[in-house]
Amino acid sequence: MKKTSYKNQAQFNLPKRPLFIVLSSPSGAGKDAILNRMKELDYPLKYITTVTTRPQRATERDDVDYHFVSRERFQEMISNNELLERANVYGSWYGVPKQPVEQALSRGQDVIVKVDIQGAATIKKILPQAILIFLMPPSMEELVVRLKQRHTEPLSDLALRIKTAEEEIKQLPLFDYVVVSQRDKVDLAVSDIKAIITTEKCRVTPKGITL
Repeated sequence: MKKTSYKNQAQFNLPKRPLFIVLSSPSGAGKDAILNRMKELDYPLKYITTVTTRPQRATERDDVDYHFVSRERFQEMISNNELLERANVYGSWYGVPKQPVEQALSRGQDVIVKVDIQGAATIKKILPQAILIFLMPPSMEELVVRLKQRHTEPLSDLALRIKTAEEEIKQLPLFDYVVVSQRDKVDLAVSDIKAIITTEKCRVTPKGITL
């Protein structure tokens, strides 16, 4: 009997399923540090830059850390249906631009966005196939230390951020995965996120977006 060889046979017609990954956490848990490290390592994802009306900080770069826009421009983007989701966080608006997400997914490219807990909940309703990752601080005590040390908000806002973080952590069941963000161990968190992506890619029935 002639042996079957798969070497030169046509590939299976498996659907393209790019992943839509949502990274969310309480303020100060380290989302930016982890995403910046993934970019440094050239991890192959489309990193979506969030739009915000928040004032730009001295260490931030426009169109890199965020797209900083006026409130008028943000409202215009809402009116033109340019945002996948939006949320008011501590008095400023944040939103995920729709066009770069759609373009990347249409190319079969995996996408990652950083959003607050409200945004993650909204995206899950719109795209239930999205992979939601919750970035967890080792403890509330550690989170308080980080918030104090970064000196980006007045002390008067600190109590509100701590209380909000406590409520946000209660939303953990909304997410698919949790990654602990430990101080000075950014690479460990990055490895955990890469492992999650690998796991999702190996699913028999993946949660990716079918194209």
